[in-house]
Formats: sequence, structure tokens, C-alpha cells
Amino acid sequence: MSILDTQQAPLTIALLATPEATASTLYGMFDLFGSAGRDWNLLIHGRMGEPLLRPLIVSKTGKGFRAPNGAWIQPDSSLAACPLPTAACIPDLFIAPEESLTDRYTAEITWLRDCQARGALLAAACTGAMLLAEAGLLDGQEATTHWAYCDALARRYPQVKVHPHRILVASGEGQRLIMAGGGTSWFDLTLYLVARLVGTDEAMRLARVHLIDWHHDGQQPFAVLSRMRQAEDACIARCQVWVAQHYDIPSPVSGMVKVSGLTERSFKRRFKAATGMTPLDYVQTLRLEEAKQCLEQDDDPIEAIAEQVGYADSSFFRELFARRVGLTPSKYRRRFRGLRLRLSSSLT
Repeated sequence: MSILDTQQAPLTIALLATPEATASTLYGMFDLFGSAGRDWNLLIHGRMGEPLLRPLIVSKTGKGFRAPNGAWIQPDSSLAACPLPTAACIPDLFIAPEESLTDRYTAEITWLRDCQARGALLAAACTGAMLLAEAGLLDGQEATTHWAYCDALARRYPQVKVHPHRILVASGEGQRLIMAGGGTSWFDLTLYLVARLVGTDEAMRLARVHLIDWHHDGQQPFAVLSRMRQAEDACIARCQVWVAQHYDIPSPVSGMVKVSGLTERSFKRRFKAATGMTPLDYVQTLRLEEAKQCLEQDDDPIEAIAEQVGYADSSFFRELFARRVGLTPSKYRRRFRGLRLRLSSSLT
């Protein structure tokens, strides 16, 4: 049952515009919410239907401002003047993964907490989940965000249960906290909210009108596995440089131990402290990233690629690749080599 079964349309959807808001996500969500109930009738019957949702862009002051990419954002309302929305949505924030949010969004956090206390759904696209976490609204809850920010979210807010590979997470009492992963997963978030508030049929019509496909495989296949920070420890940094050139040899971890001049136990402890990863995880990540590039760029047999990146046992390589990347090597090749070829052919 949708909320429209018991309430009158249109329902208000508040889109929170912060100084770091990404204009494409903000206005993309605005357009898609506004399309519900309206555009299908226009295409099929030649006349616009009645909108079922009323998106409003809201900000702390209600005054216009430049987004980080230079686009002008003109809110419809200040937070104080905004009526209680059925759902309050946070588009992604253009911030660095380790950037602190402390004391930056006091008014916005107060507003979000008030919306939740008064029964509104709270939704966040991409890095918008960082603001929900800063507000303390994700404590003890499951969450997701852009794959490049999941580690930072988990470190900064250890009480949050982060799911790096999921595109969509609904958690909290009554599943009133909804988050989507990175990039264009705001499409999934918006369709989910339309289905929940208006009905699945309308969400399906929106998907057809706007040619939207669900991210069935999650965000794991899109993630860059090698998000390893360069160590400030000079000894470990030297080992990182060495293994980047020798990851395909047998026993590269033993090779790093020799390069370091440390005992194996001391090396592993210092490597984990410096990079956040065990030496073996680091090597496997380098190998899998190289394998992904090979699968995208050529048609070599998977067995040959496994051997090329350092795995004599191709069965182990396939299993490890599927577990870490979220797709088998064959499916990854079909998806991303096909995309690369289509992009290349479109330029000729």
C-alpha cells in the first residue's frame, strides 16, 4: 500500500541543498520526482497528468548560491519555511572522503532530526549519507554510500554498519532511512521512493519514460579496488613501489619482507598500520585491478589473464575475482569490455 492510499496528493519531497550540493543530482531528482503522474500521460495520451509529488529545493537560508561546479542553485524555501515533507532527501555532497563535517551543518542536522521525529522519511544519495551519519541518525543502523567513501564512513562513524557493495539500503524503524550508493544510483533511490510513496506501477512508468535501468549488480563491479593510501612510513612506501612492479611473481609478500629488511612479523604489523591492509590483501588488490584492465582491453583467455597477474590456479582466480569484484571474470568482461568497445566505436 502506498501513502497515497491514505493521503491526498501531491506529497511534498524536500531536497536539501547544501553549499556542497552536486547540481546534477539535485536537479535530476527534482525532475524525476516532478515527473511522477505527469509525463506518462503526456507521452501516451497527449496531455499532462496531475503531478503526484511536489519536489521542493530547500536550504538553510533559502537564498541562491553557486554549486561547486559553478551551476546556480535557487532554493524554493528556507528550512524554517519548509512545510513538513513526506520525505527529506540529501543529494550527494562534493567533499573529499576524509573531509570533516564537524560543526558545518548545524542547522541542516537540526532540521533533519526534526523531520525524522515528526515522521518523515529520510533519504540520502551517494555521499549524502555522510550527513545522516554526522547527525547521529545512522547509529546502530545499516548504511551505504559511494564506494570510495565507505571506508571513511566506517572509520569516522564506527557505530554505523556500512555495506560498501549495496546500491540501496533501507534501515531504521519502519525502514525510514534510505540510502543509495554512488554516481547515478540516485535513479534507484528516486524510483524506490516513488514506488514506496505512490506505487510500483508509477515507478515502472517513470523507468520507461526516462529509460532507467536498476543497478542489479550493486556498485561493487564499478569500484576501484586499489584505494590504498600511500604509506608515510618510508620503509613501507619503498615496499609499495617494489610490489607495484613485482605483484605477478610467486610469493610477492616474501619479496616485500626482504626489501624491507624487517622480520616478517614486524613487516606485516608495520604494513597494516601504514596502509590499512594486510600485505596479502594489498597484493591481491593489485592483481585484481590489473586483471580488470586486461578483461576490459583484450580477449585473452581468462586462464592466461590469471597467470599474467600471478595466479597459477585459474579456479582460485575466478573465485577470488567473483568474491571481490561482484561479477565473474566472464560477466565483468561482457559488461565493461562491451561498454569500452561501444564508446570507442561511437568516436569513429
